[in-house]
Amino acid sequence: MKFKRMRIPLVTIAFVVMLSPTTAFAELTLASVFTDNAVLQRDMPVPVWGNADPAAKVVVEFAGQQKTATADETGKWRLELDALPASSDPEVLRVTSSDKSDTVSIANVVVGEVWICSGQSNMQMGIPQIPAIKKLMTQPQKLRSFLVDQTVSFSEQKSCSGTWREKHPDSAVAAAFAYFLEQSSGVPVGIIQTSWGSSSIEGWMPRDMTEELPHFRDIMQKFDADTEKRERIKAILEGREEWNRRADIFLRTQPNVIYNAMMHPLVPYACRGIVWYQGESNTGSLSSMQVYAETLKRWIQRYRREWNRDDLHFQIVMLPGFGKTVKGSPNTDPERPDARSWAWMRESQLSVLQLPHTSVANTIDLGMLKNIHPTDKLPIGKRLALLAAHDTLGQDILARGPVMKNVEREDNHLVVHFDHSDGLTTKDGNAPRAFWISDDSGQWVEADATIRGETVVLRSPEVKNPQYVRYAFAGKPKVNLVNQADLPAYPFRSDSFQP
Repeated sequence: MKFKRMRIPLVTIAFVVMLSPTTAFAELTLASVFTDNAVLQRDMPVPVWGNADPAAKVVVEFAGQQKTATADETGKWRLELDALPASSDPEVLRVTSSDKSDTVSIANVVVGEVWICSGQSNMQMGIPQIPAIKKLMTQPQKLRSFLVDQTVSFSEQKSCSGTWREKHPDSAVAAAFAYFLEQSSGVPVGIIQTSWGSSSIEGWMPRDMTEELPHFRDIMQKFDADTEKRERIKAILEGREEWNRRADIFLRTQPNVIYNAMMHPLVPYACRGIVWYQGESNTGSLSSMQVYAETLKRWIQRYRREWNRDDLHFQIVMLPGFGKTVKGSPNTDPERPDARSWAWMRESQLSVLQLPHTSVANTIDLGMLKNIHPTDKLPIGKRLALLAAHDTLGQDILARGPVMKNVEREDNHLVVHFDHSDGLTTKDGNAPRAFWISDDSGQWVEADATIRGETVVLRSPEVKNPQYVRYAFAGKPKVNLVNQADLPAYPFRSDSFQP
């Protein structure tokens, strides 16, 4: 594998030259995310920004619109195009200085649905590794994508390296998601892929989130104090240390610096939302999985402030089945609900549903027992597209599996009620699996489960006074409960026991 990355200079040597206002000059530019073949987001205002001479008047023309802006004292300018209808007809976006002395334009621009797809290695995993998606990409499609080069920076960057292409995303998950979204929406779909394997959520955080997350403040204090680590980052970026696999792993596991170089340059590019497939690097301990709930919610809210969009939609990919348990687990059984497994991370991921404009793609029936990079990515893309079609485009479809609504007690058994449970059944025709019940002791026993209408009835001769339920609350549970759309039931627990 070759590691060829964009290197952003850490130190700029400035020669201060006294210039009169008439001789000062700054090249008229568009932000780096605007290139030929771009997709602009439909049905919402579209920010366009760049640089020019200080106080220069700038005119932007696109699809019959003409908007003007004045550059500030640093040369930055920004304006908004009015909401645009979807269009696959290529247009030119033209930027001109008011005196027409300088012009920048990008060609072959269309309007449709734009999503940012981010995360770590399972988002980055390429199409050649997933035969089903490789085959899918041979089907007629007109997807477009922008791949952000992988690099880091100590400070927030204004630009990134990448270009829009008339090509599907490199990411298997993003490509499948885009394909099915294009099929359901009937409009151009553009994906901005910015991902890096092994990265933690802290790597994608703005530095000022230290003010609201104590654990991130501690991480950044240690990072700032580690002069040896910071010097090594400089050496790699400046070419004094070879950027090989070892160096690559080192860079992508650092806090904040990925956000600075790979996410901040995209703000505030108009998009429908962000798909986030990350979390594996935050499963090292039970506490890190539990703190992820608040971290993820704060991170979403912070990004919405960056984009100045309260309705910026977030789709979280739930971590799929995996047999890993953490230190201190009472057992290592991947099917038991009392093991300290990825079940706790999934619970944290599902907590984002407390926020508006969020979705979680359920993957509890996917994954591999011992492989952290499973290849069953096609269903993930399909489910993300279903959620996007329902939750952001308003399509009247069944887009998610059964979700626990409430649990009630009837005599010596429990009845679980669900939302999104039309046609509740099992994939294999057998009784529902992965339901466990407990009394107040917290001792879990696998329940005998029966479907009754759109509910599931649970009982066990070993639990005379059942109080609580855990469903699929395990590392790699064997599940079979689905609705008529063949979408799996979401994992849940009705108890509040501490692990």
